[in-house]
Amino acid sequence: MCYDTRFERFYIPMYAGKAASGKFSAYLCMWERTCDMENNGVRINKFLSEAGVCSRREADRQVEAGNVLIDGRVAATGDRVCPGQKVYYNGKEVTKEEEMILIAFNKPVGIVCTAEKREKNNVIDYINYPKRIYPIGRLDKDSKGLLLLTNNGDIVNKMMRSGNMHEKEYIVTVNKPVSDSFIRGLAGGVPLVELGMTTRKCHVKKLSSRTFKIILTQGYNRQIRRMCEYFGYRVVELQRVRIMNIELGDLKEGGYRDVTEEEYKKLQRLISNSSNAPVMDNE
Repeated sequence: MCYDTRFERFYIPMYAGKAASGKFSAYLCMWERTCDMENNGVRINKFLSEAGVCSRREADRQVEAGNVLIDGRVAATGDRVCPGQKVYYNGKEVTKEEEMILIAFNKPVGIVCTAEKREKNNVIDYINYPKRIYPIGRLDKDSKGLLLLTNNGDIVNKMMRSGNMHEKEYIVTVNKPVSDSFIRGLAGGVPLVELGMTTRKCHVKKLSSRTFKIILTQGYNRQIRRMCEYFGYRVVELQRVRIMNIELGDLKEGGYRDVTEEEYKKLQRLISNSSNAPVMDNE
């Protein structure tokens, strides 16, 4: 059976004091296992993610905001959706897309990586794709280059979670000549006090007087800009040219293309052992 986690949370704590011995204790444990092992239905955040509405993390936010209904009832975090139940998001029924979509987009500067309609420059309206999709990760408004979009939540989490160590490559132009010590400093790991962390060691290569290539396995908010600022540099232009095995190539700015079958097969091999746990806020 499908269950409402609010019901579960209500009953277990209420009788926990009486469950120290005997049959009721065994019954309580059985109830917990039934809830944990139940395979009928999927959690509401996964349902919305797989339907191409948004990522699991964003789905949790929308549920908490009261924007999601299951059979006319306001959903709660952790609720499950059973076959035959109807889910509504912002008043519209949500149905799962059968076809998996994965596209590569060359994002221009000024476009925001969000599906939020209140952002007039949101990437979804800009692309105007005929089916529901959302971005895999983000690329700063002031940055340009490769952005992937999909309707598959598991791919989002497996690709973007920093613990999975997947590469993203950038070409960066700064405001003054690039020194050897600057390149070594970036590559060796940079303390970002405002985020309370130090970046991982990474590959950095000088390309010209003021331009370098950097390959990261993390994706903290404005990470490259913060790394450069630590050494007294300011980013003038930042372009992402690769995400794992998928390259920007000669895709025109503002244009998009389907990821090829060969690219997708290789991508699947690369993420086969990756965690699909929802990404954290700063990833």
